[in-house]
Amino acid sequence: MIITGENFVLIGALLLFVAVMAGKVAYRFGAPALLLFLGVGMLFGLNFISFRSVEMTQFIGMISLCIILFTGGMDTSFEEIRPVLGPGIVLATVGVVLTAAVLAGFVWLVAPWMGFEMSFPMALLLASTISSTDSASVFSILRSKKQGLKQHLRPLLELESGSNDPMAYMLTVLLISVLSNSSEGNVGFGMGLVYLVVQLVVGALSGYLIGRLAVWTLNKINLVNHSLYSVLLLAFIFFAFAFTDLIKGNGYLAVYLAGLVVGNHKIVQKRPLTVFFDGFTWLMQIVMFLTLGLFVNSDELLRPEVLMLGGAVGLFMIVVARPVSVFACLLPFRNFSTRARWYISWVGLRGAVPILFATYPMMAGIEHAELLFNVVFLSTILSLVIQGTTVSGMANLLGLAFDERESAFNVEMHHDDMKSALTEVEVNAGMLEAGHTLKDISLPENTLVMMVCRNGEYFVPRGNTELMVGDKWLVISDRSEEELADTYKNLGIDNVMKVG
Repeated sequence: MIITGENFVLIGALLLFVAVMAGKVAYRFGAPALLLFLGVGMLFGLNFISFRSVEMTQFIGMISLCIILFTGGMDTSFEEIRPVLGPGIVLATVGVVLTAAVLAGFVWLVAPWMGFEMSFPMALLLASTISSTDSASVFSILRSKKQGLKQHLRPLLELESGSNDPMAYMLTVLLISVLSNSSEGNVGFGMGLVYLVVQLVVGALSGYLIGRLAVWTLNKINLVNHSLYSVLLLAFIFFAFAFTDLIKGNGYLAVYLAGLVVGNHKIVQKRPLTVFFDGFTWLMQIVMFLTLGLFVNSDELLRPEVLMLGGAVGLFMIVVARPVSVFACLLPFRNFSTRARWYISWVGLRGAVPILFATYPMMAGIEHAELLFNVVFLSTILSLVIQGTTVSGMANLLGLAFDERESAFNVEMHHDDMKSALTEVEVNAGMLEAGHTLKDISLPENTLVMMVCRNGEYFVPRGNTELMVGDKWLVISDRSEEELADTYKNLGIDNVMKVG
């Protein structure tokens, strides 16, 4: 079927519906939803839809990636990533380069044995496109299983996955310019390094400044129609990408940092904006994954020599390249155990971004670009099948997983909107030694037990309310989090959870 204006909406609705149902199946079986989204796109591309537009694929990918990166930055708490800021940045920069270099050496050596003559710059281009990770699928699996990670691994992996795409993008674009025959493409190693530094510095500075401008504008504009705040923020996202790219910075880095700035500042309508972008991001992910699945040519993908090279690249990435780069990058950081390092290595999940970057050589007319795309596509699928389906099991095997506690109180509140700390406390036997009523508990001043949950039933307590072991309190206090934590410790309260 050829896509026309008449059937575009019908086909789009059908694809979205099937993709959402596939995502539900993925959650049930512990598989990354991305894998099934790609599968749905490939299935429809076999006999129903003819789609081979590189330009449209890149455009859809660019728009989608801007939204995904911004939302990722917006959802990242700076307080959570602060302890792992150093290793996260090293993994997102040096780690990408090391992964690409190790993998490129392997591809350069084995490609001739499989019937492909490939120069080292071409091998490095292939490796660069696939050097970034996509941990979003990982956390969707962990959250669906209510599984947490020890040693600050979750914020570390979130920081790495959110910030390493720009480095992979810059390497890809740089190598395309080196391999092109245009006068602009003859870029030396020294100029390449300068280009990378300029991209990083300009991108980071632009992203921070545009993020601060977005915060100031949102808080000052006072829109009567609150729905327009999301439209305004969308304008800032695309402006951050396009303007940064115009001044020779990295647009993707700028978008991510802008999201980080916006998400960690107090802004009006923050909760509605968060909900809007969460849903919109899922839509963009589905659209991008479906598009990439539709774009692939299954006949070329399933050629024996392509299957062999793609499988070899994917396995080498999982077993050698990723672990080597992780262990090398984390060598200066002694606060991670060997088990944690192995888990970080295993969670180097590849996703839609490498496949998207693999379309850039095709757009530039690079020789063997079709082969590169197919190898990257196969390697990504292999990563999703092997690593994506074992994320939870590997965390359990290495002793790094724990069951996340669910709050008994469904409270939708951001702490940026209030100065008070909101916590959930579970009553233990030690707390009741002085008495079994609320007035017998010595809580600090300006601290109030708002509600009690007992066996799934809720009520507002009084001073003479009889307390029981296992009761859960919703506590509000204007004390600092550090002061409140010390108070809880002195009272023998060890089961505390932030709420909101």
